[in-house]
Amino acid sequence: MTLLALPRDRWNALIGRMALAVPADAFDQIAAAYSEGHRAYHTTEHLLECLAEFDGCRDLCERADEVEFALWLHDAVYKTRSSDSELKSAEWAVKLLTEGGADADAAERVHAMIMGTLHTDHPTEGDGALMLDIDLSILGRGEERFDRYEADVRREYKWVPGPLFRSKRRGMLEQFLERPFLYATERFRRLYESQARANLTRSIERLARG
Repeated sequence: MTLLALPRDRWNALIGRMALAVPADAFDQIAAAYSEGHRAYHTTEHLLECLAEFDGCRDLCERADEVEFALWLHDAVYKTRSSDSELKSAEWAVKLLTEGGADADAAERVHAMIMGTLHTDHPTEGDGALMLDIDLSILGRGEERFDRYEADVRREYKWVPGPLFRSKRRGMLEQFLERPFLYATERFRRLYESQARANLTRSIERLARG
């Protein structure tokens, strides 16, 4: 696995715009988290892809800096044997925000956006909807990138027996496919909806074959 470097200058610029007094080593801790050895998909590459998607829809955000901050932290904690990774990531974000001087409302909004990446609720508007669309943009990428994503997710769950993984993964992808729309915003539907449905259908069929 080749790890891509995260842009320290971008992080510093974000912290400057938000006027946050975060610890000097915050960036290094985040970069180290996304570089953990057990990760295959939820790495620095995923974060960079999310930031690139964000750059394309920044003008649609209500509070763009909060969305970007949420993206930086949304997978900062990622443990496949635990069910509280999103919660721990959200708590890390809130700690940085509150100790850095952000108001409670901002911390609450960021917390909600990160918890939204559990993908159990489906906001249809606002920054929460954009956050989820960015996180799910991988589903609508080209076949080669999508297939690598699927393979990387399997590597992250290599400890799960094959039949169980295929059953659980198939069920999750089928739930996505059953939605009227995979993406909440018109921009992401236009860019990725059709390809995402094709990718999911192909992956479900492959999982069914074993």
